[in-house]
Amino acid sequence: MSADVPASRELAGIAELAARATGDRLRTAFRSRPEIDLKRDFHDPVTEHDRAAEETIRKVLAEHTPGSAVVGEEGGVGGGDGDLRWFVDPIDGTANFAVGLPFFCVSIGAAIGDELVAGVVYDPVREDMFTASLDGATCNGEPIRSRGAARDETAVLVTGYPNAREMHRRGEESLRSFGRMVDAFATVRRPGSAALSLAHVAAGWADVAYGTSVNAWDVAAAVLLVRQAGGTYLPLNGETGGRDWEAPGYLACVGGFDLAGSVIAGIAGLGGPA
Repeated sequence: MSADVPASRELAGIAELAARATGDRLRTAFRSRPEIDLKRDFHDPVTEHDRAAEETIRKVLAEHTPGSAVVGEEGGVGGGDGDLRWFVDPIDGTANFAVGLPFFCVSIGAAIGDELVAGVVYDPVREDMFTASLDGATCNGEPIRSRGAARDETAVLVTGYPNAREMHRRGEESLRSFGRMVDAFATVRRPGSAALSLAHVAAGWADVAYGTSVNAWDVAAAVLLVRQAGGTYLPLNGETGGRDWEAPGYLACVGGFDLAGSVIAGIAGLGGPA
């Protein structure tokens, strides 16, 4: 199975339908302070709305693409065994959603074999729908281009670094690296959703995004979104020959950004300024 541009657009439209199907529930539940369960530890919350939203998305995808496989954060791998695979994060930024911070999203990416062919990142609070297909990238139907700052000193960096796992792994070195970021960039923000942060890089609303601990369902849609908007997405620390969206880390930037001259390149292990 392969996807040409019309097929890619169709899959992107299906992803939009599935994402929007969760909107009413997520907006109603937002700022209701839902009960929180924990997965790995207290840094990894989940709510009943994560699970319900994923179930809704799976139903829409099964209806429109029978036989496709779905890899979801909450429900694992399900569906059929066809070449088409969907990567679903029903709420990327659950910690924000659970307490009422309006920075979270629904992320749905589609891959056929080794190629990402469609994806959406949906912000239900602002009702912003970022959509990527083989035909380009849009926000609410309008084309977007990943353009912004060219240098660290004028750039906004969005990151989740260092998280608790990075702190345990690298200790004070991770804090020193974070200090270098704060010193080098005009502004550093930790908004709490990798997928939505990357969508903002695609739209040119942030200049650089860096993360060290993500899963395929977090970034599959956003990888295509950034690249189709003209930005750069680099997978970090993945397995040799692995797919870009399966790598546990990433560095993304707007088109025209001087990545080779950026402090973040050195921190990410790509060389660059000391």
